[in-house]
Amino acid sequence: MDGPRLQSPGGGYPGMMRRIPRTARAAELPPGAVRLGTPAGRRVLLATVLGSGMAFLDGTVVNIALPHIGRDLGAGVEALQWTVNAYTLTLAGLLLLGGALGDRAGRRRVFVAGVLWFTVASVACAAAPTAEVLIAARALQGVGAALLTPGSLAILEAVFHPDDRGAAIGAWSGLGGAAAALGPFAGGWLIDAVSWRAIFLINVPLAIVVVWTSVRHVPETRDASAEGGLDLAGAALAASGLAGVVLGLTRATGSGWTDRLVLGSLAAGTLALAAFLVTQARVRNPMLPLGLFRDRRFSAANAVTLLVYAALGGGLFLLPVQLQVVLGYSALGTGMALLPLTAVMLVLSARVGRIAQRIGPRLPMTAGSALAAAGMWLMVRIDGDARYAADVLPAVLVLALGLSLVVAPLTATVMSAAGPRAGVASAINNDVARIASLLAVAVLPIAAGLGGGDLADPAALGEGFRTGVLICALLCAGGAVVSALAISGGPRPAAVARTHCPVDGPPLAGRRPPPAEIPPGAATLGGRAHT
Repeated sequence: MDGPRLQSPGGGYPGMMRRIPRTARAAELPPGAVRLGTPAGRRVLLATVLGSGMAFLDGTVVNIALPHIGRDLGAGVEALQWTVNAYTLTLAGLLLLGGALGDRAGRRRVFVAGVLWFTVASVACAAAPTAEVLIAARALQGVGAALLTPGSLAILEAVFHPDDRGAAIGAWSGLGGAAAALGPFAGGWLIDAVSWRAIFLINVPLAIVVVWTSVRHVPETRDASAEGGLDLAGAALAASGLAGVVLGLTRATGSGWTDRLVLGSLAAGTLALAAFLVTQARVRNPMLPLGLFRDRRFSAANAVTLLVYAALGGGLFLLPVQLQVVLGYSALGTGMALLPLTAVMLVLSARVGRIAQRIGPRLPMTAGSALAAAGMWLMVRIDGDARYAADVLPAVLVLALGLSLVVAPLTATVMSAAGPRAGVASAINNDVARIASLLAVAVLPIAAGLGGGDLADPAALGEGFRTGVLICALLCAGGAVVSALAISGGPRPAAVARTHCPVDGPPLAGRRPPPAEIPPGAATLGGRAHT
């Protein structure tokens, strides 16, 4: 056992010695003092990787479990949409607020609170007796994720020595990417061998390790420069606006566009989002600094994000269901079928980032979006007679190659356009990606003609799937057009990001943002990819 010993104060047996609690020793370390290769550095990395990994894994595995959830709970299309969207809705609506709260109240404190909240909600998901209870628990999970996700990267930025920050974030990204790659495989096995409920219960032992390690070994940090109060009004308007729009779009699947609740929800949500934009233009410390959108590159990159990640979110909602209901795959087989998607991105994204820095982002973003469109188009061949090697794998590989070409230069363009506000810009881009997926899951089944129990009907699902992936292909093609017309073609300035988190994290600006501007989450394959 390590650590200095002190004479026991006050009473007690003579000569009794006690250790200084490791929590106290960790908290006394000054910001930026931890080195990556030390035991302290490895413990900090362990806590942040496992904590953020909990949120990432749930984003990838729940889609695979949808057919099982539908059969077990008698859930139709609308309920399954909400099983995915309830989580994304609260996460997207509260993500920026969670990052600001950590800067002010303490990053470790908010991170641990988020892990505990997420875990309690996960247990509620596992125990849910009805689809309605599951949806409510998923919404609570999203709140926990909005608290813990910003903390993982912010802790790394604040705690590690400046010379080790890039390596620490790279290690976080690589380990998180490996977890994302293994998630569908492990989750599929749990679903088949135990139950879909087991994918939520696996969070309990992970949370115990994260909380114990964080409390004992992660130093507490805050942003001393953070000014003003939290933008609670903005957070409430954003969350309620998104909720209204998504409720209207999702309910339209079964009730039609003339339903009073559909029309009322859409109207209320639109008004709330409009009020959100008005308040962001007037408040002193807005969640969404609208001035960033004056830069053409920033606006164009976010437009590409909206299109490509809407296609990805919608496609990855339908594809696992198609594989299981129409092709008869098991949950484990579905997870293995999708494994190349994450694996290819994990291998290629960093390399593409280096190439894009030399030649500029326009070509890889245009080519990548076009390849992603081709991958979605190839999914039309995935029907009841499809073979994995001839039909499924080529579509998945082409899509993965396209996304690998898009992600790194896209996020780097966002960062370079924002300059010293790179962290805030990355957070906005991450939220755009999550909102794109949120809206796609709500709208795509309607556009594809799916409703009621069609996700359990092979004939109806097969027809709707073909329409859905063609729509996704058009969205990606739109991303290619925007990239070709609005993204600059020259190489990025030397000051822009040299460190890139290939799967779960964005590239960081060469001039490292202060802790207040650390990206509160990464737009990734599993959640936003990649959740």
